[in-house]
Amino acid sequence: MTKDVDPIVLDLIENALLNARFEMDSVVVRVALSPVIREQHDEFPMICDPQGRMIVGQFGSYIPAIVEEYSDINEGDIFVWNDPYACKGSISHNNDWCVMMPIFHEGVHVGFSSIFGHMVDVGGKVPGSMPADAYSIWEEGLRVPPVKIYEKGVMNEGVLKIMLNNTRTPDMNRADLMALVAGCRTAAKRVQEICDRFGRETYLASCGLLLNRTREAMRVLINKYISEEPVSFTDYVDDDGVGNGPFKMQLSIYRRGDTAVFDWTGTDDQAEGPINFHIHEGLCKLFFGVYMIMAFDPKIMFNEGFYDLFEIVLPEGSLLNPKFPAALSNRLNTHTRFFDCQAGALGQKAPHLSMAAGYGTSPHFIFTGQDSNGKYFQLMELLFGGVPGRPRGDGLDGHAWWPLFSATPIEYIENYYPVVVESYRPVKDAGGAGLHRGGAGIEKTYCVLEAGSVSIHDDREVVPPWGINGGLHGGTSSKWLIRAGSDERERIKSKLDNLQVEPGDRIVFITAGSGGWGDPLERAPEKVLADVLNDLVSREKAEEDYGVVISDKNVLDSSATEKLRTSRKKERGEPAPFDFGFIPGVHAAE
Repeated sequence: MTKDVDPIVLDLIENALLNARFEMDSVVVRVALSPVIREQHDEFPMICDPQGRMIVGQFGSYIPAIVEEYSDINEGDIFVWNDPYACKGSISHNNDWCVMMPIFHEGVHVGFSSIFGHMVDVGGKVPGSMPADAYSIWEEGLRVPPVKIYEKGVMNEGVLKIMLNNTRTPDMNRADLMALVAGCRTAAKRVQEICDRFGRETYLASCGLLLNRTREAMRVLINKYISEEPVSFTDYVDDDGVGNGPFKMQLSIYRRGDTAVFDWTGTDDQAEGPINFHIHEGLCKLFFGVYMIMAFDPKIMFNEGFYDLFEIVLPEGSLLNPKFPAALSNRLNTHTRFFDCQAGALGQKAPHLSMAAGYGTSPHFIFTGQDSNGKYFQLMELLFGGVPGRPRGDGLDGHAWWPLFSATPIEYIENYYPVVVESYRPVKDAGGAGLHRGGAGIEKTYCVLEAGSVSIHDDREVVPPWGINGGLHGGTSSKWLIRAGSDERERIKSKLDNLQVEPGDRIVFITAGSGGWGDPLERAPEKVLADVLNDLVSREKAEEDYGVVISDKNVLDSSATEKLRTSRKKERGEPAPFDFGFIPGVHAAE
């Protein structure tokens, strides 16, 4: 499109689209039934132009791969799918059901709306459909290739019945699927209203201008923060759930002209277990782009305009480009390490703008069984951990990686499921010490009231979240079982399924913290004292890591602190650029 658009009109259309995108969220969470979507907001909407390029949203890249399979796309059509391999990695495990709707204005195709959301169960060999010990995707539940669930406005009942017949939670899945459909229809209506108000040609031209504006802004960031000389960074995933690990992820970044190259050569081969991340090349570009925008210039509109400025190297058969039918259900352990590698690589050239490593996965707690009335229940909750120390301040304690996620209210859990949450608090000393402290992980204790089985998925139990610019590494995760009538803690694995529990048993779920940012010996002693008073840092760690002396009555000793810090700085010298802690199976070999 070459049509000129008044800058004020362009801003109005941009903000109308952003509002429509957030209205999609609102509609979805009001209609959905499962706590994962309704309470925790594990759904990702977007609005695209006619070529399938995301204009606003969170996850783009996948529309063209779907559209190319169909020669006839009509008004009223709605597509659904969940098979990662059949959609080129547009969604990355079977639990994510994706809905896509073409948008028409007066019979003319003007774009797409799409949302995917996490379903609590899609079949497979364990409740929750994310087996910790899967060796192939065949064990992880129903796989649906892109199909029309509505054709010209008429529902395909057969497709819906097949999808609901293969889940342990059909009522929740049906409600959540219809919520996704409603969200897409809401976006379509808003786009049509924009076309009515400003004209279809103006709307389409604006989409192109918004994409180009983001492209030009990204080009500036690439030239400013990415050098022609490659920088590399390595981080590790603990294990794959079936006894193998740690797994290396290695990223090299460099610039060729205006093009940023992100090369994952050196990353370990695909795992036997289900931590493989079948990532779409476009989605990989999107993840790099959103990190650069959020780290370097958050004012930039997040869309797909910058895709041609990125080149991605994903070695075939690796952890990030596995061959079918590799298991994928717990790919978030790898997914989030993806971001840590970005931070580590980009932080070498712009350490003042980068951040440390976070809690490094998406911890899951799943409790299933039949209550005293014989009714099946399935609780699935996402837990959070430490968000890393940053240039602008401390990391966040017990917070989600994804900005719109929220914790499931304890009242909701206890009202709908046979569980009592006995405690929920940050973990002392889990946030890595730094000028800006890393966020703490959380400790959550569940007491089950019915017999059933528990599944747990987590990581960073072995590999600590590293610190940056002199900051220290954060605390690792752990899980514990306390049987009814006993006070003895039994350590359990971070990835396990079908742990049998009885009424009164307790699960203590401790997530990882995060790394600190900057020299901890430069942190204001008053801030360290506040952390001690808030039970986030122990007096021992305040002295050991921060050089801050606090009496047993929690009074700051300024004179002793100044003396200790002077001595520590002299002994230590310049702080290290990274602090990785000790990684069993990695550092021992070196």
